[in-house]
Amino acid sequence: MPAPLKITLTEEEDRTLRELSYANGVPQRVKQRASVLRLNACGWKVQQIAAHLDWAPQTVRETIHRWQERGLGGLWEAEGRGRHRRWTQADWQALEQWVNEPRRYSAAQLSHKLYQERQVELGQEQVRRILKKKLHLETDSISSAGSAHNHLLSS
Repeated sequence: MPAPLKITLTEEEDRTLRELSYANGVPQRVKQRASVLRLNACGWKVQQIAAHLDWAPQTVRETIHRWQERGLGGLWEAEGRGRHRRWTQADWQALEQWVNEPRRYSAAQLSHKLYQERQVELGQEQVRRILKKKLHLETDSISSAGSAHNHLLSS
């Protein structure tokens, strides 16, 4: 069985963690980690904290170790988490230009053209989703600008 983990917080650290656990705009995971540390400093054992938060005990231990090793910065996720986009704004602009040409392209053709001309590998379904999302956002902003314009004209 692992040795019990116990941290001691200064008044300032406790105040900072308390404020973090209630702050707006702070990721939920950071708030939970701050609560883990405060509970541990109050004497709660790893198993009790894990049961209270419905976490695995190892996750609680890792949170405490992160605090011990990195301090406050250990509460946030490391940079570079998650998958990175395969396409850039310049790729989107090329796609937009091709869509606005007089010739019609299918999503499969656009996917192939992206690969041939820009060395970007996107499947046809992903191209379709990107176009649908981007074009939907643009039409929403145009229609809301148009309704604002119409409202001004009727005033």
